[in-house]
Amino acid sequence: MSFSFEQVKALLEDRYQRYNTPAFIPHDPVSVPHLFQQKQDIEIAGFFAAILAWGQRKTIINKCHELLQRLDNAPYQFITQHHDEDLKQLLGFKHRTFNDTDLLYLVYFFKWFYEQHDSLEEAFLGNPASPITCQKARLEHFYNLVFSLPEAPHRTRKHISTPAKKSACKRINMYLRWMVRNDERGVDFGIWNRIPAADLICPCDVHVQRVARRLGLIQRTQSDWAMAEELTQNLRLFDPDDPVKYDYALFGLGIEEKF
Repeated sequence: MSFSFEQVKALLEDRYQRYNTPAFIPHDPVSVPHLFQQKQDIEIAGFFAAILAWGQRKTIINKCHELLQRLDNAPYQFITQHHDEDLKQLLGFKHRTFNDTDLLYLVYFFKWFYEQHDSLEEAFLGNPASPITCQKARLEHFYNLVFSLPEAPHRTRKHISTPAKKSACKRINMYLRWMVRNDERGVDFGIWNRIPAADLICPCDVHVQRVARRLGLIQRTQSDWAMAEELTQNLRLFDPDDPVKYDYALFGLGIEEKF
């Protein structure tokens, strides 16, 4: 069955309105950063919630709560003010293949980064004198920066995707959606203002991909960066300023309606 441009747009707009509400929050990993008010706490909790978004949503959320407890439910304060002895409470954390080696390094990286910067947004922007203006380059810069420290374990690289390896970068794109989109509907935070919503790339999990293919929004069969760009470019036909708002529609159609 094929759908016309008008049919697809009407469906996406309707489901965007239906699913982009506070009722979406409790059963989604975005609920984790919503536990906080301080910008840096939201950034850090959101980052870990996105990176650990692998598997059943209930399990992901429970694991994130465990991680936050190990960070004294104050992630920014713990990361910037902890003593070496405090790091012992991170030992033994594990979610799938993410373990305490990965956690300890990311805490180390964040401590190093926040000593020099106020917001994690700056990790995606490049040199202030010549800021990066391409979303693909922003994600590649972030990956390279995270693993630029000599202490970086090789094993941790698999937990942060980069377009340079042709990954669709679902989890980082989801994280950026949370931080950047600002439609005042209560789900996404909109606390970063130097990356335009128009530049965001749609997070592509299996549900989003299935629905997008059925609607004719992607032709590419391989799940990679080129597919994520293809989908986003087609979503821009419906809203060039905020294409990733339709992530709600595609995800909701896939998860809630088995479309």
